[in-house]
Amino acid sequence: MPNESKKRRQFDEDFKKRAVRLSESKDRTIKEVAESLGICESALHRWRKLYTPAGDKTQMADQNDEINRLRTRVAELEEENDILKKASAYFAKHQRN
Repeated sequence: MPNESKKRRQFDEDFKKRAVRLSESKDRTIKEVAESLGICESALHRWRKLYTPAGDKTQMADQNDEINRLRTRVAELEEENDILKKASAYFAKHQRN
């Protein structure tokens, strides 16, 4: 048998929110809910950190979104800064007296 790599399954936001809502039920354990949905228990724990039972994003999820947005912006600014440095060096080198 060839070496088959496991593909990571992708779940949409609605599925995750419903899973969190189900996991908050007192009738079943998190493990039971995860098994019934065919997901890893660890995935359900991660999703519980991201969504409230009402389906809202948690404060942690909002902070992670903001961190990712800021990292993207920093990368953009660093790239712009590098371009400006190169342009400045080019124009300084080729400046006519």
